[in-house]
Amino acid sequence: MTWTPLHAQIHRTIRSRHLFTPNQRLLVAVSGGQDSLCLIKLLLDLQPKWGWNLGVAHCDHCWREDSQANADHVQNLAQSWNIPFYLETAINPVNSEASARNWRYQALTKIAQNHNYQYIVTGHTASDRAETLLYNLMRGTGADGLQALTWQRPLADNILLVRPLLEITRSQTEEFCQNFNLPIWEDSTNQNLQYARNRIRKELIPYLQENFNPQVESNLAQTAELLQAEVEYLEQAALHLREEAMEDNINHPLRLNRRVLQKAPLALQRRVMRQVLQEILPNAPNFEHIEKLTALITAPNRSQTDPFPGGATAIVQDSWICIKKDKE
Repeated sequence: MTWTPLHAQIHRTIRSRHLFTPNQRLLVAVSGGQDSLCLIKLLLDLQPKWGWNLGVAHCDHCWREDSQANADHVQNLAQSWNIPFYLETAINPVNSEASARNWRYQALTKIAQNHNYQYIVTGHTASDRAETLLYNLMRGTGADGLQALTWQRPLADNILLVRPLLEITRSQTEEFCQNFNLPIWEDSTNQNLQYARNRIRKELIPYLQENFNPQVESNLAQTAELLQAEVEYLEQAALHLREEAMEDNINHPLRLNRRVLQKAPLALQRRVMRQVLQEILPNAPNFEHIEKLTALITAPNRSQTDPFPGGATAIVQDSWICIKKDKE
């Protein structure tokens, strides 16, 4: 086996970030594209050092004519590596990026649960991280959306999603695949500019590289890394503040003490309100919803919001903000 600088880097990353422990069962999501082939090759080569049990999972969305051939291609690769192969095929073709992603994670989680894998591993790169940051920046998601592609996150009880390639760019995975003659399956949907992410990948990032900064992908990925630590800290601080604001009325989780909240910085006030709204709204709260509720911290007594989606309202009662659900 040829040991490359990329092998050394991923080996170090896994160890220093505690992404996996030795002798674990790893389910690797392999589409057949360059990123996932680079990932599985690296993990196969590192396997003797770590003692992992590797399996390959492929999700067939059924939205391309060659999707069955793509699945067969990945299955043949898994057989040539002598590792288990699992296929999940969409019953109804998935037709949007978001629904495809949700279905894929559900399918991977089901395979992992059925076959006792502790980790699901994907080939997301620094390039994906940069694209996600730009995509969410334009949607106005705040810091949480900008750092959304994290090194690991829980998908279900005892199953972690892990992304070991977040410091590697797509050009590096391409070069790695070429050096090892890995048979990349070209996904035609990656060329389709009707998808916003493809336009970011094919048009916006090359434009930024050419006109502003050749290192824009790596720099945006580093920004996401910095934001991840800051978001974690702020979420924990907001959780403590929320518990303090609810301390005297633990039986009424939708009553918050304004006097406690008034002493806190605006950033934490907003996060507390977002945490509360996430539990009562049918969909994720937007900026206006959070601002509307945050304004009650300093509003006159008996101030009230108009109804939130789903019908809940909030009213100021002396030192308290009381949130009433629509059926109360």
